[in-house]
Amino acid sequence: MATGATASSASQPSIHNVLVFSKGASLAITRTSLVVNDKSLARHHRRKLCGISIGSSPAEFTIPLYNILWSEIGAAGDLVIDYANPISKKHLRLATLTYPLEELPPDAVKEWVDRLLQEAYGPAQRCKRAKVLVNPHAGPGGADNIWEHDVKPLLEAARMPLDVVRTKFPGEAVGICENLDIDAYDVVIPCSGDGLPYECINGLGKRADARKALRQVAVGHIPCGSGNAMSCNLNGSYRPSFAALAIIKGVRTPLDLMSVTQGDTRTLSFLSQSVGIIAECDLGTENLRWLGAARFNVGLVQRIFSKKVYPCDISMKVEIVEKIDIKAHYKREQTESDYTTRREKEASIVGESASSEADIGDGLPPLRFGTVHDKIPDDWETASYDKLGNFYCGNMAWMAPDANFFAAACPNDGLMDVVINDGDISAAKYLELLTSVETGHLFDNPHVSYKKVAAYRFTPRNQNDGYISIDGEHVPFEPFQVEIHQGLGTVLSKCGKYEAAGPNGWEEASV
Repeated sequence: MATGATASSASQPSIHNVLVFSKGASLAITRTSLVVNDKSLARHHRRKLCGISIGSSPAEFTIPLYNILWSEIGAAGDLVIDYANPISKKHLRLATLTYPLEELPPDAVKEWVDRLLQEAYGPAQRCKRAKVLVNPHAGPGGADNIWEHDVKPLLEAARMPLDVVRTKFPGEAVGICENLDIDAYDVVIPCSGDGLPYECINGLGKRADARKALRQVAVGHIPCGSGNAMSCNLNGSYRPSFAALAIIKGVRTPLDLMSVTQGDTRTLSFLSQSVGIIAECDLGTENLRWLGAARFNVGLVQRIFSKKVYPCDISMKVEIVEKIDIKAHYKREQTESDYTTRREKEASIVGESASSEADIGDGLPPLRFGTVHDKIPDDWETASYDKLGNFYCGNMAWMAPDANFFAAACPNDGLMDVVINDGDISAAKYLELLTSVETGHLFDNPHVSYKKVAAYRFTPRNQNDGYISIDGEHVPFEPFQVEIHQGLGTVLSKCGKYEAAGPNGWEEASV
């Protein structure tokens, strides 16, 4: 017969933390886990080698509170706990624990359930209302299958109301988000590569109430494409089921957005702008999308020995020049972006429908530095590059799995990170440079210039030959200007900051 647990000594968990059922089974809430003492179930959680269970059968197993999706007293009067079970390093699957209450007091069980959910979600919003956009043609394809089998069951188990649309043509998400009822949703979730998040942000940015919409509706990301940078940075994974769990438990985080002006067009960028070998490896390999992320490596091998250069002029409003000072800045940002601070920032953003910035108008903020048509400000630095090999400006750290180009990038520091290198270095040096991206040493590579800037203008001298990539989207090869807007957008992250490790040695940097 099931009874409520009692605490007879200080070493035992309190009655609010433990439920004891018949035959000795029990559930205990600890600081980080749900401890399931049930030998009949624990044997299924034994370590396995080549699919065969090894070792003695345990009496209990633990479920991280982070993996708890929901708990309630079901219609049949049973206690039901849904959780995300790691069946491999690549996949989470929905699993359920069910225990009959028998003579357990329902009020005591409800109190226990409330405690479990409180500990499992912490400050994260429960039951987020989601507009889901699935791009069936993203990356190598298969987004429909990923959504149905890897993602949807977890979101539904977390009791998230879902409104699902499958996009049929490029740009459709722009219109959907431009006309979205922002009071009906907490988050927009693109299931795609980085192209659909770009469309969602620009759709929200086209609204008359753009600033309110960008702050009120967070943008999540289920990775179904080639690069999946947004998910890598915010969810810490490019695996769809792990990203789904990160969204379920995600906390609202302000995100800097960048205005890109080219000609008379203004768009928003959340990720990066590139000219040179990186843009070539991205946009020049569209015909190889079926390879997934491997297409970037193929493009790199095809181009690295050509030593192609991109003569240009670059003007920048540089804020931090020296790498040692950038590390100190990064350290300050990491200290200030702790969990509590981020939640306080969220409260001020969500709780106020009108901020000081919104008082001057609801559309996008005005451009502080004008457009590419205006005179370059006197306090900008201008340099000519005859042999540019790569210009890369980023707002996030990872540009693809294992590609941490911008180790010092922060989500809400009001600065962009710029990497520049010459194109006439030897193929061996180029390979060393690009290999350092995977090992996390690009920041300190002597062949790389790394700066923090607030705005810049890029002017190619030959406007007939080359690629310009804005968040992976192809734009005309002509002058463009970019400036940053601190905290203009909102995303969901695991802990209020990027999941990248940061530049080497930043912990020891002097602040």
